[in-house]
Amino acid sequence: MKDQKQDFPLDIKVSFHKVIEQYEDRLKVEENPIAKNYIESVLNYIKDYPNLVDGIDTIEELKKYRDPIKILLDDLFPSVLSNNEIKAVSIPYHNLLFNHSNRLKKIIEAAGEDFKPEMREIDGNSKYIHACINILNNYYDFNLDFSRPPYYDIPDENGIEKHYRASLNGDFVELYPKKEAKEITQDDVDELLQDVDNIDLWKEKFPPCSWVFKGFIIVNLTDVTIEDAISELKTTLLFQKTTRKDELEKLQGIFRTIYKVPDLRVGFTSYNIDEKTFERVTKMNAKSFMLNKDLSSDCKTGICEQSFNSLIEKNKKFSIPNVEIYAKENDNLLAKNLLANDVKSCILAPLSKNGTLVGVLELVANRKNVLNRINAMKLDEILPYIITASERNKNDFENRVKAVIQSECTSIHPSVLWIFEREARKFISDYDSDGLASFKDIVFKDVYPLYGQIDIVASSDARNDAIQKDLLYQLDVILNIIDKAYKIEELPIYEQVKFRIKDFREDIDESLNASSEQKIFGLLQKEVNPLMEHLEKQSEEIRGMVAEYQELLNPETGIVYNHRKNYDDTVQQINRTMSRFLDKKQSEAQQIYPHYFERYKTDGVDHNMYIGASLTKNKPFNAVYLYNLRLWQIKTMVEMENKFYHLQESTPMHLDAASLILVYNSTLSIRYRMDEKKFDVDGTYNARYEIIKKRIDKAFIKGTEERITQKGKIVIIYSQKSDEREYLRYVKYLQAKDYLGDELELLELEDVQGVIGLKAIRVNVLYTSDKKDHQDSITYENLMEELH
Repeated sequence: MKDQKQDFPLDIKVSFHKVIEQYEDRLKVEENPIAKNYIESVLNYIKDYPNLVDGIDTIEELKKYRDPIKILLDDLFPSVLSNNEIKAVSIPYHNLLFNHSNRLKKIIEAAGEDFKPEMREIDGNSKYIHACINILNNYYDFNLDFSRPPYYDIPDENGIEKHYRASLNGDFVELYPKKEAKEITQDDVDELLQDVDNIDLWKEKFPPCSWVFKGFIIVNLTDVTIEDAISELKTTLLFQKTTRKDELEKLQGIFRTIYKVPDLRVGFTSYNIDEKTFERVTKMNAKSFMLNKDLSSDCKTGICEQSFNSLIEKNKKFSIPNVEIYAKENDNLLAKNLLANDVKSCILAPLSKNGTLVGVLELVANRKNVLNRINAMKLDEILPYIITASERNKNDFENRVKAVIQSECTSIHPSVLWIFEREARKFISDYDSDGLASFKDIVFKDVYPLYGQIDIVASSDARNDAIQKDLLYQLDVILNIIDKAYKIEELPIYEQVKFRIKDFREDIDESLNASSEQKIFGLLQKEVNPLMEHLEKQSEEIRGMVAEYQELLNPETGIVYNHRKNYDDTVQQINRTMSRFLDKKQSEAQQIYPHYFERYKTDGVDHNMYIGASLTKNKPFNAVYLYNLRLWQIKTMVEMENKFYHLQESTPMHLDAASLILVYNSTLSIRYRMDEKKFDVDGTYNARYEIIKKRIDKAFIKGTEERITQKGKIVIIYSQKSDEREYLRYVKYLQAKDYLGDELELLELEDVQGVIGLKAIRVNVLYTSDKKDHQDSITYENLMEELH
């Protein structure tokens, strides 16, 4: 055809010569006079249209000969079946359908005026190759199995896409070569099968338009919407994770197709067997129509007895065809939540494993009776796959939980996990061999330590100040209540308690010591609280004042928790953000050279790093990696300082930070202590490193009472002159990159117990706005070149 794809091996001519030949052969043997007269009349009629035999080249001609074609194909498209069969005439791999049956016409009309049915897309190369295989099979009698039925996706009047599988009848086709065609041999076929995807090779053997397709194909469509949707659902559940929003929407679309309900919605609710509660599946972003906005619900009070027995006891589906009637008969959370979500009918399907409920699949519609006990049976084939997917997601989640525990709760960092796995394999092997096994101590020798901390300046003072303000405020509130009560009833006990409170208040106002909070707690328990129980009965005004006072109290301690809460929340937010930021930057540092890393929270965030050849599996160690890591540490500490102050734009109170880095020039050994489940330095000599770490942040500058750590500055503590030279190069480099300022000090530290001869570099940090980052142009690979 002139309208066909030019890059195609077949020159297509729509011809009905084989139908006419069959009529002519039948006429010779037909004995039924009525049939004979009918055949003769058809053949006589067709004589006036020679193009139906010679071949039609254009779509315009097909439209022109629409009526003769319909008459000629009347036996193949009988009128009595036209409203039942989904049928048409077509040509290979072209989206062209004509001579439609009545039912197919109605299906296409329902899809919309501009809709044109098209086969599911097959790329151009595949179409070309399939056409060549047809030639090999039908002309050369090769038996190459490439059968894969084509499909048509056609929406119905409700917009639900329906799927039709096409069966192709090629009885009325003739294939023959043109003069440009090449003769195909067994060797050619062998070569093609060795390189099936090589489109250039196929085109070499079958040049474009070198073969003639003369005839037509009959396409019979079968509605396989349900089967196709179920198959797609199985594929989605088995091979894809259904935890993302787009995948949940895809599942919802598939269920809409299965149930032919365009507005059907899907929800999931988890069942906690230990707590016997239904819970929302928050990690899936899934809607729970059973719970609505509640996070959980007791299963017996949340649903009716009938649904409880169906879902939990019997693991059977529970359907509500009319939610409004159900709600009138059942005043429970399920009914209220379904009505709140405009649900008129629903199916609740249990997801159970070995008789134990793990969750509920919810299908809901906003029309009554649309979902019911009858069509709930459609889920029977699907539920096992949903259960499998749920089980897989549950296992994935449990693995993530274990990973978090590994990351957050133990000291086995991923960088050294390889040696633990090696020892674990040996342990299992020994145990399986003779039932005796012991886990060998893990020791890493000759590693360089790096230590750093970002700490809250005067954290004890800030905490005590918060406690003092809360206690003073609480005593003032109590005094105010007692003063009000005394005006109503002048009891001596009121004055006695007031005297005691004022006495305590004066002591706290002057200074807060370790026992102050405990003394106040005793006063409240023995004298104030019993008095408050009496005061509640005095008047409405005092009852309200007592209620407001009790609202201020921490229910666990009975003490006002306001300023202290602001402090704790601020510290917690700072530590959490600093820890996450450090963890993120640490993943970058691991790319420099694999090393052991741990961090822990105090009133700030401290971190330890160890680097050396013994920590890695098969990677040679060079001092340049240590230098890279030391520079990374300073840079990261400066960035954490910036993060610290940017963060406080959203914290309840303002705090100051001071940063410190300890340089230790010698290597040491670290051992994993099985009893403490953590790494620690190994040996008495190496213990000096731990002593220095614990004492340096409290050290003073020699000859002064000034702490070495100060807000706005980073301190690098060392003992060797070579360390000083090395770190001054780093400082100069970071000054050039606008990380550090020009206020550089070289200081000596006062000797502290067990630690003498320490020195320090102290330099101010340059802070940037939150929207403007530092020039992050440091290239660790070129570090040594730039430093020198």
